[in-house]
Amino acid sequence: MTATQPTRRGILRGSVTAAALAALGPLDALGARTAGAAPLAKLPASPDYGPLYPTRDQSTGLELLRLPRGFEYLSYGWTGDLMTDGLRTPGSHDGMAAFRRADGTVAIVRNHERGGYGGAFTTPAYNPAATGGTTTLTFDPDAGQFTGSWASLGGTIRNCAGGPTPWGTWLTCEETTETGPDGTRHGYVFEVPHTGKGDPRPLKGMGRFSHEAVAVDPRTGIVYLTEDATPSGLYRYLPTSPGNLAAGGTLQMLVIPTPDGTSYSTYGDGTDTRYDNLTWVTIGNPDPGPDETSCVRQGIALGGAAFRRLEGAWYGNDRVYIVSTSGGPAGQGQVFEYDPTTERMRVLFASPDAAVLNNPDNICVSPRGGIVLCEDGSSGEYLHGLTTDGEIFPFALNQVVVPASGVPGKTVAPGDYSGSEWCGSTFEPKNGNWLFVNAQSPGITFAITGPWRRGSL
Repeated sequence: MTATQPTRRGILRGSVTAAALAALGPLDALGARTAGAAPLAKLPASPDYGPLYPTRDQSTGLELLRLPRGFEYLSYGWTGDLMTDGLRTPGSHDGMAAFRRADGTVAIVRNHERGGYGGAFTTPAYNPAATGGTTTLTFDPDAGQFTGSWASLGGTIRNCAGGPTPWGTWLTCEETTETGPDGTRHGYVFEVPHTGKGDPRPLKGMGRFSHEAVAVDPRTGIVYLTEDATPSGLYRYLPTSPGNLAAGGTLQMLVIPTPDGTSYSTYGDGTDTRYDNLTWVTIGNPDPGPDETSCVRQGIALGGAAFRRLEGAWYGNDRVYIVSTSGGPAGQGQVFEYDPTTERMRVLFASPDAAVLNNPDNICVSPRGGIVLCEDGSSGEYLHGLTTDGEIFPFALNQVVVPASGVPGKTVAPGDYSGSEWCGSTFEPKNGNWLFVNAQSPGITFAITGPWRRGSL
């Protein structure tokens, strides 16, 4: 696309009218719908959900998102908001998962991708100096409201993504391999129950590398792990005792067979590229020190496959879906679908252009089988829907702007945050009527609901 041709995002920005940017008052009820707003012009739209419209936040009255007609949302847990445990909400919201509680409400465990060593924001803390960690939110899906929040793990670094387990915990992943000033190693996975506080002891058997996300096969208890690096590997952890990850296990890396046994690169593979007869090699030293061979280099030396920036991962439809943020012929992202039963994999979708899909990151699978992709691109951040047939469509657009006057009751600085990445998409498990998702900056959690059953999400 040349500089003189309009991009999808350029068309979008040109369609924003003064009326759409006007200040809006809060709505009285969650059932109220946005009326009178013009749809986005000339954008590809879902044939089921339709085009995107400016939509008011039920909590603040601001038009923070654009959604298909009939969908609505509320915001909660902005950076700096006071939590019910008396602490302030940390920033840099990232990966999340939702769990059904015994009383029918929902718990959502949320990552905070914070780096540095200014001190842990809560206990228990793995490293008392480190500033990352997790918080937990509670939500009543019948009432459509958040009911509480608390800090659940501290002392970690760059908690990017992770994944839910079938036994009701969140595996939070450090996206780093740095060593703290006091010699504390980072680059591990930690386990956080949705009912309380997390375990500050790292699951070292699951590897020390730049972790991104995990996906657990509920039939076997095997954990699949991604690595945000280039080259990166796709790993699996075979637990000695399924459901008890701390008991130990074996870390392995995926092999895509080649005639001479060398490492296969998936970097440029396009849509519907297929891989058969997949195997795995064992990583001899899953906890390498700074001067030792990394996990990915150990795996590649044994013929393990190389990927570009593996990020999101999610189990659904009896498959594991994996995102390469910058893979594919255009370098704009790939979505892989792996079948753990047959040991086969394919490229479900490879972005042909940034105007179609711009560097996907976090991912989740809807209870209805569709896939949500969170963009982490250069501008105009979208949430996309992706069908299992490989059809993609825009579902939501980040339009977060904090006015110069600020937002009443919030401490976030005024500014245009519409370029902030989406992250942490997850559906509530009770009936799938709510999608929770974050705007990483300024740090906001959204709960979105609407006529999901009209389409694939």
